[in-house]
Amino acid sequence: MSKPATPVAPPLKDELDIVIPTIRNLDFLEMWRPFFQQYHLIIVQDGDPTKTINVPEGFDYELYNRNDINRILGPKASCISFKDSACRCFGFLVSKKKYIFTIDDDCFLESEFGLGSVICMSVNCRDEFSLFAGRGGAGVSFGDLGVNGPREYAKKKFFVYVAKDPSGKEINALAQHIQNLLTPSTPFFFNTLYDPYRDGADFVRGYPFSMREGAPTAVSHGLWLNIPDYDAPTQLVKPLERNTRYVDAVLTIPKGTLFPMCGMNLAFDRELIGPAMYFGLMGDGQPIGRYDDMWAGWCTKVITDHLGLGVKTGLPYIWHSKASNPFVNLKKEYKGIYWQEDIIPFFQSVTLPKESTTVQKCYIELSKMVKEKLGPIDPYFTKLADAMVTWIDAWEEINSPAQSAPAADAKKDGPSSKKK
Repeated sequence: MSKPATPVAPPLKDELDIVIPTIRNLDFLEMWRPFFQQYHLIIVQDGDPTKTINVPEGFDYELYNRNDINRILGPKASCISFKDSACRCFGFLVSKKKYIFTIDDDCFLESEFGLGSVICMSVNCRDEFSLFAGRGGAGVSFGDLGVNGPREYAKKKFFVYVAKDPSGKEINALAQHIQNLLTPSTPFFFNTLYDPYRDGADFVRGYPFSMREGAPTAVSHGLWLNIPDYDAPTQLVKPLERNTRYVDAVLTIPKGTLFPMCGMNLAFDRELIGPAMYFGLMGDGQPIGRYDDMWAGWCTKVITDHLGLGVKTGLPYIWHSKASNPFVNLKKEYKGIYWQEDIIPFFQSVTLPKESTTVQKCYIELSKMVKEKLGPIDPYFTKLADAMVTWIDAWEEINSPAQSAPAADAKKDGPSSKKK
């Protein structure tokens, strides 16, 4: 069962940053205030750097726009994507915390029971009210709610509440990610009761005792209710499909198995795997988009496998509230859909040298293989391989002891906007 999100002090308050890429005002943070307000936020503003991004009062944050990225990284800023959510990895780069949780700005909390913090997001609320009434608003008629319908009722009656697990206890997506990261993974031998470190579970008969200590967990990959994370062709074939299944499970992805990583509900141990969390070259000026998290996931998985680390997937769920345009997505994805038939076999065949004992060394070796094996497919991959090297150079520069010291030039290396 999921852990309740009602501790006196938020877990890992001083050890975790929340990274959010955005092009819009962050009103969605109001929905997450009970969970996020005690944590430090790193907001990476994509698009027009002259646009003002409004952040609700009461949050401790720093906000970086493209001008900040160019100023801080100089020529190395070329490795950070523009006009794509891949820009979030800049937040990973400048964070000084051990753990990272990253979420998209069109997500809010939901679970199997209750509407939780979901409020009506559209001007015409009647359709969404049918969902509202079925998830915590039973017994309330649309007409009873007044001129603004369930929007105002949700604000008045449900805004301060959160989703509940099947036992009726409040749950917190961030707390579940933390639980996943702080308990070991089992990448070398599959446990048929899934995560044996959760309450009420254990290792099944036949599981080797020599493997029961598990492996350090580097990545916690959460899932989504409502709008599924589909590619454009699947969106076009199933435009009305919604994910309504809440599976109360966490499992370790076995060693040697790749997976499609989604960046909208993701947490990781920055000290264990941070340098591999590069979301590639996507968006403006690039021939591909919407493969940023996929690329990071494939790179991360082969490196965690090599270094003996674990990746978990499953809980926590968040509610994905907005479906993106499938025709726009198809334009961004079509080369990726074609190329992935070569990319996946490439990653499946990767064997990193035993001398690669750090994430940085692994990533540099991987960049060489990308250039050699994928470069002939398209010049983009040669450019991407070079950007992977630039990313590691930037990581080592930004995270050097000199940069971490208090004497570092805050004006040169800080954000354009900051509030505590």
